[in-house]
Parts: sequence; structure tokens; C-alpha cells
Amino acid sequence: MEEKMYRRENRILFSLITTVIILGIYALYIYNNYIDSNPEILNDLKFWGKTFIILVPIMIVAQIILHIIFAIINKIITNEDMPTSEDEMDKLIELKSLRISRWVQSLIFFLAMGAITIGMHIWVMFVLLISSCFISSIVESIAQIYFYKRGIKHG
Repeated sequence: MEEKMYRRENRILFSLITTVIILGIYALYIYNNYIDSNPEILNDLKFWGKTFIILVPIMIVAQIILHIIFAIINKIITNEDMPTSEDEMDKLIELKSLRISRWVQSLIFFLAMGAITIGMHIWVMFVLLISSCFISSIVESIAQIYFYKRGIKHG
């Protein structure tokens, strides 16, 4: 049982690290190729739409490929498959961490709307909205790791 949790924690940690790395590389690419040479593009709604629409499939494809590689390497090293079944604790951890994640995403969404309300540039809202998706995903992963390490109190 403890070994199953350890493998789940490794998978979650791997996902967390790859999400941060992929997002960081994409942000640097966008900054270096578009924003650095033309800061006015930050106010272009079409730019933000395209940036986000392109980011989503890049993240999905990269995560799928990296998780396949992780599973293969894990199989070679441990000679065991990744756990596929979930018990009640796994589901409870997933639900609790998802709830925390949604609260974080909602808070950042309201911050984005507040930024527009107080007259900040439109790009501030878009950066907050895009960030809310990834920050909430990161918070969810951290919460899952925390709950696997510390356990869940019922109540």
C-alpha cells in the first residue's frame, strides 16, 4: 500500500515539474519572439487568444508524451506497472485537492476581473486568467502530494 502511494506521489511530482517546465519554456518563447521586440502586442486581444489556444494543445501533447516516457522508464527501473486502480482514499484525495484547486482558480479569476475594474491594462487580465489555469493545476498537485504524505482527516 505504501509503495503504491509512493509511485502515485512520483507520478504527481513528475507531472507538476513537467507542467512548470513546459509553461516556462513556452512563456520564454513567447516573450523572446513576440513581446520583447514589440511590447505593444500585450494589448492585442488576438495575440492573447492565439497564445492561449496554441498553449493548450502543446501542454496536452507534451504531457502525454512525457507521461508515456515516465511510465516506460518506471517500468524499466522498477519492473512494475504504474498503478491504475483507485481506492476510496485516492478518490478522496483527488476530490479534496480539486476543491482547493477550484478555490484558487476562482480567486485568481476575481483578481483578473478586479484588475480590469480598477483600470489596469487588458493584458494583466489575460495573464491572470491564463495563469489561473496553471496555478490551480500546480496547487492541486501540491495538495495531492501533501494529502498522500500527511493523510486525510475526515470531517
